[in-house]
This record gives sequence, C-alpha cells and structure tokens, in this order.
Amino acid sequence: MNSTKSKAETFTPSPAPGQRDRGRPERLRAGTLDPEAEVLLTMLNFTKQKPVNRSNIRQHRLRWRLSALALGHADAVARVETLSIPGPHKPIRLKIYRPSVTAEAAPALLWFHGGGFVMGGLATADAICRHIAMASGVTVVAVRYRLAPEHDLYAGRADCMAAMDWIVLEGHSLGIDTTRLAVGGDSAGGNLAAAVAQRHTEQAGTALRLQVLVYPATNLRDDFASKAENASRYMLTSASIDAIRVLITQGRTDLADPWISPAFTHELHNLPPAVVVTAGFDPIRDDGLAYAGRLREAGVPVELLHYAGQFHGFLNFDGVLRAARDALERIGTTLRLNLVSPAGEAPAPADRTIELSARCQHDFAWAGLRMGRNLLIGSLMLGEQLESWYWTTTRRAMADAGWTTGLPAFPLFNPVAAYREWLGQHFAPIEASETYRGGVQP
Repeated sequence: MNSTKSKAETFTPSPAPGQRDRGRPERLRAGTLDPEAEVLLTMLNFTKQKPVNRSNIRQHRLRWRLSALALGHADAVARVETLSIPGPHKPIRLKIYRPSVTAEAAPALLWFHGGGFVMGGLATADAICRHIAMASGVTVVAVRYRLAPEHDLYAGRADCMAAMDWIVLEGHSLGIDTTRLAVGGDSAGGNLAAAVAQRHTEQAGTALRLQVLVYPATNLRDDFASKAENASRYMLTSASIDAIRVLITQGRTDLADPWISPAFTHELHNLPPAVVVTAGFDPIRDDGLAYAGRLREAGVPVELLHYAGQFHGFLNFDGVLRAARDALERIGTTLRLNLVSPAGEAPAPADRTIELSARCQHDFAWAGLRMGRNLLIGSLMLGEQLESWYWTTTRRAMADAGWTTGLPAFPLFNPVAAYREWLGQHFAPIEASETYRGGVQP
C-alpha cells in the first residue's frame, strides 16, 4: 500500500507563480454568500455542534445522513439496484442508478461519497447520484467504502480501487460499457476519485474518459489560506478539519503518501480530463484550485466550475439550492459529451474556467429588509421541498400500483417551485462568466 511513500519525501506540491496560476478564478470568494446559501447555513448553524470525535461520531453521522436526505432532491430514475461485490476485507456494497432501461451497454460513472472519510454512505450520496444519472444519461455506480476511525485510510481506498477493478472486469455483466468509464466524488470522495484515477493510470488500466472532482481534498497534510479565511460558519470549519485529521491519522497512515494525498504525486500528465468544482466559502477551496492548476500544468484539460458564493458540501442540497442543481447539470452535460458519444466521436475535452454566483440584482429593494428577504427565501425553499416530498411519495405509490405519472413535471402542479424559479431568475439569477479557455486568460 505504501509503495509510493518515498516519492512524497522528496516532493511537495506548492502553488507557484506563472503557468500554475493560469485559469485560477479571478474572484476566489464573493463579497457575500449566495442568498439561498446564506439562508440555508443560518438554519444549519441554528444548533451548534462540537467537532467530531470518537465519542460523538455516531451523532455526527446521523445528522449528516438526515440533512442529506431531507435537503436533497430524489430525482426519479428508471431503475435502482443494489449488489455486493468481492472486496479486500469483506463484500463491498454498490448502488446502481440507471437513467434508462436499454439492452445496449451504457457508459458509467463510479462515484465515491464525501464525509471527511468518517461519515457518509450510499444514502448521503443518493440525491447527487440520481441527479447526475438523469442529467448525463450515464449509469452511476455509488460505492460504500470502509470509514475511519474504525479503519485506516488505506482500507477505504482499497475498497474503492477494488470496485474500480471489478467494474472494469465484470461491468459488462451489469450492462456497462467498460470502454466508457469515469470516476468521481465529492470532498473526501474527490480525494478517493483522484487517487483511484492515478492508480488506475499507473497500472495501465482501461483508459478513463473523465474524472469528476467536487471540492476535492487532495492534500490532507497541509493547510491553505482558505482554511483561515473560511474558518467558521460555512458548514465545514477549520475546527472540523483539525478534528477529522486526528481521527484519520492513526497507525501507519502517512498523510504525505501520494496514495493518501494525490496532490503529492509527481507525474500527472497521463491522467484523464477533469471536471473540478470549487466553492468560494470553502476552507479547502485552495486545495482544489491548486490541484486543478497542477493538472493543467501537466497538460490535463480541466473544466473548473467555481461557485464563489457557495460553501463546502453544497451539492448535497439540490433540493433547496439552485446552485447545486446548476453544478449537477453542468457535471451531467460534461459526462454526456465525454462518455455517451461513441469512441472517436466525443468532442475535445474543455479546458476552461467558469465562475458562477447568484447575486441579488435589486438589493436596493430590500434595503433594511434583509431579514424579510431571507424569510421569503427560506419559506419558498421549504415549500418547494415539501412539494418534492409529496410528489416523490405519490410517484412511488403509483408505481407500486402499476401506474406511471408525469404530473410532477408540470408547473401547474408545483406552484411553489415554479414561483421560486421565476423569482430566482428575476432577482438572483445564477450568473456564469468564462474567465479562461485553453491557455487564454483575459
């Protein structure tokens, strides 16, 4: 497992001026949080939680599970299956999301969930996987891997690598086209996806077409300036990072081992193209940006989606955050372009930076009424999620009875969602600006 450890002793990934800065967002952090993010964080921060430790880890795991289930949107997919495959220690559970039922072999994305290596599972990744599957037309395979502190970090990535190898060898039995694969994950899952992509490439495995790294933690040893800048109030805190580092640093775990911290790997030039998502109010924002810079320096195309007004973990809340839906749709579009197209017909991977934020365009209208504005946003967020829950329950009940319904797609039957969408587009549209493309930065 530690075969690459010697490399880390002579190499330190460090941001450098010049070419590594090409494509870096012009605005790292918005002046304020996006309005919806501000409201959601106010609600999530209503009760203070102590940083995770061995005595309270069960409560943290339950809280994260409930938050992801309650605030994510359970998109309907054609079929969901669960199965177990052989693992290095015990069977590994997979959950497969199929956007359509077809006899043809379909491309697939292997997805590793986030949670700081100590929390999360198939349930917390459910909304993300469903949304990506429907947005991309790609089969999504979620992996449950062993967590710390019950296991060291090597155990979890051994599970993820075993899942990758199994999909390559046996994926055809699931109707997966093993020549059209991608790997991805969020936060800790982004770390695992980057590590698996590197190891798979080193072993001359079947070429991956894409890696999707959402606010990835690629350097677990070092702190970045963004950690101090976003120390508290933004979901992931500096205290949480320090507490997680204590839990994951045990026994023989070396945080400078490239297998543990992919940023410490020397050679990156043979890796597949990447989609990297970063958030302005994220304590590990600069980690993801530094890794994206190193990939570009190595000649790997990177589509960097930088949400300057969002926070770490925002993709889990696509039930209430329009920015989360936007990011998942953009990830889905890139997967569709790179995986669904037959070999040789896919367009050249994009190497660009897109900066996105939702700024209130009529702040003057809310002068002195910020609390009222936030109350309206919060009410609409809750109302839309209640509508979503209702239609999810109705859809399942009708499916069990042998009926199908497309009613949730009609705005007439989702008045709160329709009104909120109109209001958002009018007062706080998500603005996107391309600030870098293929070596050219204004």
